[in-house]
Amino acid sequence: MTTFWSWYITLLTLGSLLALLWLLFATRKGQQSGPTEQTLGHSFDGIEEYDNPLPRWWFMLFLGTLIFAAGYLLLYPGLGNYAGKLPGYEGGWTQVKQWQREVDKANREYAPIYAGYAKLPVEQVAQDERALKMGGRLFASNCSVCHGSDAKGAYGFPNLTDKEWRWGGSPETIKQTIIGGRSGMMPAQAQMIGEEGVHNVAAYVLTELAGRKLPAGETADISAGQKIFASTCFACHGADGKGTPSMGAPNLTNPSAFIYGSSFAQLQQTIRYGRTGHMPAQLPYVGSEDKVHLLTAYVYSLSQQQEQAVAQD
Repeated sequence: MTTFWSWYITLLTLGSLLALLWLLFATRKGQQSGPTEQTLGHSFDGIEEYDNPLPRWWFMLFLGTLIFAAGYLLLYPGLGNYAGKLPGYEGGWTQVKQWQREVDKANREYAPIYAGYAKLPVEQVAQDERALKMGGRLFASNCSVCHGSDAKGAYGFPNLTDKEWRWGGSPETIKQTIIGGRSGMMPAQAQMIGEEGVHNVAAYVLTELAGRKLPAGETADISAGQKIFASTCFACHGADGKGTPSMGAPNLTNPSAFIYGSSFAQLQQTIRYGRTGHMPAQLPYVGSEDKVHLLTAYVYSLSQQQEQAVAQD
């Protein structure tokens, strides 16, 4: 802010407070010292207003607000470039400094707890109810915007509660995914295999790999699609279509792996134009590797809970 605008704001603010202070005392002059039967001389539908003074508590409350305003402007920024004199804030209070102070306080309080869990294996932490509650809060703050509050994903974002992991579901792999993020890309295939090839490969994936039927009225050359798959798609998805975790290539034999949809039309769209996915590295947002350890345990527990439920059924 330039010096001119700084002084402009300062003088306007202080001038307004002084004007209000003058107005407050000026209106007290000539007032009756106590209740009176004298009226102000005007009538509204036969109702007249007595010329009684405002209650003293009202006057003191108004005066108190002006004193509070002066104290606030002394401690906090509000007068142009003046930074305020609030104790404990070098160079004046700001919302960023306040946020950092609260973060530092929380880190001092909870860091020993995070460090304690970080010494334990992820599998063991995933059995601790308290740790899972903490991990759940980390998930809600950092991951739910993409994967959903229930972690079941959305269009373009994988479901974390099942056993399908594009990059692998071991604790170590999950942690690495959270720390460093992931980037995956399936190139567009339309120019390479043609529109008929797109149609046939989609039909092969849908029927032979995913085990589903073509929509009513649709026909395709499944054998031709299989040949194209064997020459074009196997490098990433494998000859059996079960994917390659090291490349982030999904298992095409399980429809839940199709985060962009598993219908015949959606499969063709994916093959025709390709897909690009990116999960940002979360370590800078989560804050520390100890917190990532807790978050890993929580994410790992989600698929384990489903597996246990299936086993019980």
